[in-house]
Amino acid sequence: MNRTGHEPVRVALLGAGRMGSAHGRTLAGLRGATPAVVVDPEGDRAARLADEIEAAGWHTDPAAARADPAIDAVVVAAPARRHADLVVAAAGAGKAVFCEKPMALTLADADRAIGAAAAAGVPLQVGFNRRFAPDWAAARRRLDDGTLGVPRLLRSVTRDPGGFDPALVPPDGIFLETLIHDFDALRFLNPGAVAVEVSATAAALVEPAWRDRGLLDTAVVVVRFDNGAIGTAEACFEAVYGYDVRGEVLGAGGMATMGDGRRSGMVLSGPAGRTVETARSDQELFAGAYVAELAAFVDAVRSGGPVPDTGAAARAAVHIALPPAASVRTGRPVRTDAITA
Repeated sequence: MNRTGHEPVRVALLGAGRMGSAHGRTLAGLRGATPAVVVDPEGDRAARLADEIEAAGWHTDPAAARADPAIDAVVVAAPARRHADLVVAAAGAGKAVFCEKPMALTLADADRAIGAAAAAGVPLQVGFNRRFAPDWAAARRRLDDGTLGVPRLLRSVTRDPGGFDPALVPPDGIFLETLIHDFDALRFLNPGAVAVEVSATAAALVEPAWRDRGLLDTAVVVVRFDNGAIGTAEACFEAVYGYDVRGEVLGAGGMATMGDGRRSGMVLSGPAGRTVETARSDQELFAGAYVAELAAFVDAVRSGGPVPDTGAAARAAVHIALPPAASVRTGRPVRTDAITA
């Protein structure tokens, strides 16, 4: 990386789909960064996004961006199965890396990604946006300063607004690509603790016709930690009222709750009763958090300081995300130390 603290970080965006486009728009308006190039195997899509965010160019092959000495960092927003390889390649080229969750789909790949970044001496940050949402960050401060005491019960909820294509949901995708956020959130709300056992139940309740083809669209996971705390993570791919993300931590000193899905604090009272408007997407509910996580990454690249969400944190979330599928199949709890790959 060859930027000084006064020059913008030149970023290559790998992926021009839904999340890649959102990150590209964020980077285009982010002080201290500039989206230099967009990469996507679909050239038309890459070109359209590059034009929209006024990037200098676009490619269909990420190798072209890695070879460009003017590129300081990459944002990986490609399909999850490609994340680890893209992180390893970018780090090997000396680029700082921001990777969407999950960083990897196996522990071995997570270790490869972490090792590549460490060997190259480049920052590696993973996109766990809830850590940057004001209510979640406030709860963590109350844990760090001792106000909430030692955590006892934890809860994290993700309910998507629906409209998904069941054919595109990968095996165990509800654990590795949706609940991965919740597993990280449970760790965030239980600082320093390590998950030791996981039990899960899951079914296809939104799309029951796909149950025999391996779809799981509704799940509840119980995580036991080494400090005795018990965490619950739940997900469903359809909530007709909008995008719903909530959290709770009960400690010896009190309780903190996060998230209610509202677009604003406005409550409409009328003949039909009282109603509130709810968020309809992750990018709406966590708009500020998406900006804050990329701003933190850019600041770390410019200053040479540490990133807030490291590869190690991403690996720990994957370590929790792998046992639930085995628990669903066997109907029994699975110890995390039994998962080694």
